[in-house]
Amino acid sequence: MAPLPPLPSPVTLGDQAYTALREAIVTGTLERGEKVTERGLAESLGISATPVREALRRLEQDRLVERTGPRSVRVARFGKDELREFTMIEDVLRALAARLAAEKSTASQRREMADCLDAADALRGRLHETEPGTDAERDLVLEIQDLMRHFHTLVDRAGGNATLVQMLHTVDAFGSQERREGVLSEVRGERAKVVDERYRQHRDIYEAVAAGDGARAEELMRAHSRVSNTSRITTRFPE
Repeated sequence: MAPLPPLPSPVTLGDQAYTALREAIVTGTLERGEKVTERGLAESLGISATPVREALRRLEQDRLVERTGPRSVRVARFGKDELREFTMIEDVLRALAARLAAEKSTASQRREMADCLDAADALRGRLHETEPGTDAERDLVLEIQDLMRHFHTLVDRAGGNATLVQMLHTVDAFGSQERREGVLSEVRGERAKVVDERYRQHRDIYEAVAAGDGARAEELMRAHSRVSNTSRITTRFPE
């Protein structure tokens, strides 16, 4: 009898706590520099302190939190030079992911990308009919941004390289809060222009991936990532 593959490990409470806390940091629910305790986080998540402690150790390794005491941490802050270096790494990795997606993606994966962009396009139409400066406008912009973030995730996965996906998962957390704030800041000034331009960039990347043009997909993704990252650095560290 041939050996059978081992069963996957079950998702533990520690895994769930790590995912929830990481997402809270990425989205800004837990703000940069905010001090939190294991007990407070455990109460918020409705679990014991042990899985939270495990999750925080992993987040320390990711450099997303810094230990301030035996049972407390602070959400990490990053200096301008450090954030710039993170974004340089991200630009290269995302460009490579787009090239691999163009070369290796399946029809099903490309269909998911197209569906994601179509959903964003529908929200974009609603955005143009929304009163500027309202909560409704802000909510729509963030919904569109979440879809664009999901589009990047689909492109990353379509490249079929687990190591690259893991590296992108790590760098994606650095500066995500600033990216959201940057888009909202830009939209306050030129809503239609900013949202439409960002959407067009993603649509162009998709077209290159769908056409199997790896060089073009890489070029477009690198340019898009650079523009996005420049915006978030400017938002975090205005001149």
